Amino acid sequence: MKSAFEAAHKSRFGFVDEDKELVVEAVSVEAIGGGDTFAEPVHATTDDPLPAPTQRTRYFSSGAWHEAGVYRREGLKPGHAIDGPAIVIEPHQTIVVEHGWRATLTTKDHLVLERVVPLERRRAVGTDADPVMLEVFNNLFMSIAEQMGVALQNTAYSVNIKERLDFSCAVFAADSTLVANAPHMPVHLGSMDRAVESIIRDNIGTIRPGDVYAINAPYNGGTHLPDITVCTPVFDDAQKEILFWVASRGHHADVGGISPGSMSPLATNIEEEGVYIDNFKLVDRGRFQTRTLDDLLTGAKYPARNPLQNINDMKAQIAANEKGVQELRKMVAMFTLPVVQAYMQHVQDNAAESVRRVIDRLHDSEFDYEMDQGTVIRVKITVDKEKREATVDFTGTSPQRPTNFNAPEPVARAAVLYVFRVMVDDDIPMNAGCLRPINIIIPKGSMLSPEYPAAVVAGNVETSQAVTDTLFGALDAMAAAQGTMNNVNFGNDRYQYYETICSGSPAGPGFDGTDAVHTHMTNTRLTDPEVLEFRYPVVIEDFHIRKGSGGRGKWTAGDGVRRTIRFLERMECTILSGHRRVLPFGLAGGENGQIGENWVRRNDGRMERLQGADATVLDAGEAVIIQTPTAGGYGSGA
Repeated sequence: MKSAFEAAHKSRFGFVDEDKELVVEAVSVEAIGGGDTFAEPVHATTDDPLPAPTQRTRYFSSGAWHEAGVYRREGLKPGHAIDGPAIVIEPHQTIVVEHGWRATLTTKDHLVLERVVPLERRRAVGTDADPVMLEVFNNLFMSIAEQMGVALQNTAYSVNIKERLDFSCAVFAADSTLVANAPHMPVHLGSMDRAVESIIRDNIGTIRPGDVYAINAPYNGGTHLPDITVCTPVFDDAQKEILFWVASRGHHADVGGISPGSMSPLATNIEEEGVYIDNFKLVDRGRFQTRTLDDLLTGAKYPARNPLQNINDMKAQIAANEKGVQELRKMVAMFTLPVVQAYMQHVQDNAAESVRRVIDRLHDSEFDYEMDQGTVIRVKITVDKEKREATVDFTGTSPQRPTNFNAPEPVARAAVLYVFRVMVDDDIPMNAGCLRPINIIIPKGSMLSPEYPAAVVAGNVETSQAVTDTLFGALDAMAAAQGTMNNVNFGNDRYQYYETICSGSPAGPGFDGTDAVHTHMTNTRLTDPEVLEFRYPVVIEDFHIRKGSGGRGKWTAGDGVRRTIRFLERMECTILSGHRRVLPFGLAGGENGQIGENWVRRNDGRMERLQGADATVLDAGEAVIIQTPTAGGYGSGA
């Protein structure tokens, strides 16, 4: 029983956890007896030839009409075999024998259907990309990533991944280039290839079938420590060559650090933000490394507060990856490896050409964006019409800061990828091809490419939003969004929770914004109040849309929200947010949006204003109130 369970577990989830004992929760026993034994009669096979069909008819199947002989069941004898297309009529049913199948009457009078002609492999026609097949493969690759996401959501342990959907899944070529993703988190998807690239680089010649790796290292392919990426290689049938990679990234509610939630505004170096995971072998040839992982999570200077939750979520990520592995193997079985690999390249070529068409419409531009801390994101976009390429240059951006608003280079790169993909009208997956005609310049030592050991947790969630708005401003594509994720963390030794709070989306030429949605680099959702209040000692006291708060203009931004969370026991609470001082900009004469506000309501009735990046302790009965900033309007005149 144990070996059967382990085999089934490995097939479904991609690993075996030998450190855990098998628990038999229920045993079902079925007993059959008490009556006479029924023995099916056995008939002799016949040497008579198959009788001629009683008639011929046509039926429609697989997009075509087929000529089929019609046979009466009573006219058949054991040993007769009918090759499709054919129809067998019985008194109570009609059996269609498709082309490539055979129906055989056995000695026990059973009619058995079996495929006798192998399925024809589907192939792309010619060496160039076929437009129809290109669309098919675009959707197939995205579908694999989406199925990975469903598996991750279904098997995840934490509220943050299971309910808020703070995760991303993607498919990569053997060299780590992004091929396709599901519509998950843009800040994850545009930077995950750096994590896969790092794993490949650091394990040359040592990666074996059944190995799975984890990484969150911001200075080696990661973004910030709560985002843990799990990477799985996909080997060929001979288990010799790596054909593809699949990866899933999830935001873990706590990975240690100086405050619950691992997003303290007081952190000044990477060690204070949590456990640093760099090139960790999570599964070694199919065996989950429970003890080693637990030692890693609990052995840091500021260890994880709930390592069981981290471990269970990483197991869910492994299971999601295994789903991707299985689906890629099915694709290869259907289309052959050369075709799949060719179309991995074709979808990237198509994405590159789609972005070149965007570049054809652009002109040289630049934009400065001030953040609440007094820092500036500066970008200059230079267009080479002849080469159909663009250079995105962040020279002049503020140097790295002693705070944690520094963003690792993959974060700014992810923002560029997202913005230019959004500018494409075609329905294509976001992949590495989108960046092929774009040269990105990010000065070393700037807040967009900090040097170790600078703190970076807010860079991933806050600075990424600022970079996105800066780029859209330079392109004159839309006004500023709220420019923040309004990150709220609360917890203690028993509970850790993290959420981002929505606002209205920005207006642009020809469109209004939408009320109360997550925008740009975040694509999560808020936890259902029932789930949140059941899992944590809090009450959602108020959550409403602030009508009329979006920036006005010819096209008006969506409205922001106000959210009040009351605590039922003592908790630490940290907030990382932006646009508490600087107004989100409008464009082309549109009005600016409104700034946000953070408050604490004390038990004695006092209202304490919190800074955009702040930390506090709340007693039972006290509440935190977040009023989100709003996006800018576009165009003069309401």
